[in-house]
Amino acid sequence: MDTENKEAWGSRIGLVLAMAGNAVGLGNFLRFPAQAMQNGGGAFIIPYLVCFVLMGLPLLYVEWAMGRFGGKNGSHSTPFMFGSMGRSFLWKYVGVMGLFISVGICSYYTYIEAWTISWAYHSAMGHFMGMSQEQVAAFFSTFIGLGTPEPVLIWIACVALNTWILSRGLQGGVEVAAKIGMPLLLLFGIVLAVRGATMSAGHHGALYSGVLGLNYLWTPNFTSIWDPVVWRNAAGQIFFTLSLGMGSIHCYASYVKSKDDIALNAMSAGWMNEFVEVVLGSAIIIPIAVGYLGVDKVVEMTKGGSGFGIGFMTLPYLFTQWGPLLSALSGIMWFGLLFFAGITSSLAMGTPVMAFLEDHFGWKRRSGALAFGLAVLALGVPSVLSQEAFNEFDYWAGTIALVVFSLAEIILFAWVFGMEKGWKEITDGSDMKVPVAFKYIIKYVTPVFLLVVFVGSMPEIWATLTKKITTHVAVARLLMVSLFGGITWLVYLANKRRATL
Repeated sequence: MDTENKEAWGSRIGLVLAMAGNAVGLGNFLRFPAQAMQNGGGAFIIPYLVCFVLMGLPLLYVEWAMGRFGGKNGSHSTPFMFGSMGRSFLWKYVGVMGLFISVGICSYYTYIEAWTISWAYHSAMGHFMGMSQEQVAAFFSTFIGLGTPEPVLIWIACVALNTWILSRGLQGGVEVAAKIGMPLLLLFGIVLAVRGATMSAGHHGALYSGVLGLNYLWTPNFTSIWDPVVWRNAAGQIFFTLSLGMGSIHCYASYVKSKDDIALNAMSAGWMNEFVEVVLGSAIIIPIAVGYLGVDKVVEMTKGGSGFGIGFMTLPYLFTQWGPLLSALSGIMWFGLLFFAGITSSLAMGTPVMAFLEDHFGWKRRSGALAFGLAVLALGVPSVLSQEAFNEFDYWAGTIALVVFSLAEIILFAWVFGMEKGWKEITDGSDMKVPVAFKYIIKYVTPVFLLVVFVGSMPEIWATLTKKITTHVAVARLLMVSLFGGITWLVYLANKRRATL
């Protein structure tokens, strides 16, 4: 250990809320409903839950265990955490991905946070009242298409807010934000979910009751349940929803005490995320949108599976059908919960970078937070200026890298570090009995699961790499390669520094 990192969690509830905030992100409320609508409603839920048990929970156990093990050895970020578990010095360079992914995703994720703040303001001011659905959609397209400086200025403010909270440390910053943001997110979500589920046909212009959307979600269509695309999309959603393969869980877990119950903590954070996603996330967009537009129209509108279109272009228009006051309140709650979901996740992405600089270069947390904020601003410019660059960062840093990193960490944990030692790390200090089946799932099932997902993505990866690219895409790729190279160089310097101490 180069310097003594004195960060620590103030309370167990603060840790669990911060971990849940890390996992509960924009994907819970936007991507999950869109994926569910696109993949057969109830037919999506079954493979989704299977993927959660066979891939999500095992990786949660692994990342919590790796984090606590690294913390006991003075490492709070994945490069030297991996280095302490692997037999080869190369593992620390594999761990570079944990920092690369955090910075890469945060560079465009904070831009989406800016959208939520702006849309909450426009909702509160009643700017969507009187607009048609097409006009709201056009307004949003102009908003993100460099038609106004508003999103850029708010994005800079969002990055500054993230930086300031991170500079306050774990207890005074991240934990406080989680204790404020998560309860408000749950409150807003419950209010909107009740409103969506209790909608009646003919009330405020709705064509159908909110129950129609819920029925679609919870009625399995067994004719499509064996479609491999549905399973691939379900596995992908698990990555998004649990923030797996990003390095943030490792970092948060590295600050727990050596005998803390990480198994229960992992389960608590994981199941809280599932409640928010499956119960609240699906009970807002789907009942409201289906109530006004019908199932077929909503399925058509969610093509692509991101949920941004229906969340930012359609829902504000549907809220206006409820009258000025309820429309304003609903808009504030909807975009407010999206903001809290976003910022609690982006704070988790910044923590590993700060920990790395503090551990291995002796930086103070304020300096580390500022460095992270400046890196996010520099890398985020292409995403702000071009939707193509935005999609490029999301594809490589926010999708492919997650699978590759998760596959690497499960191999390191189960096969290099050793499953016997790994299982002891998972269960040490546990108040709950972890089913022994997970010992074999982690070693055999999860790696195969991840390998199948990765191999299945290879044709798409190859097609993406070989297609003709624009200048914006080229700049985005150059920045990502430079980011990875820069972090690798810093790890090399840190390693030399450790050798001389």
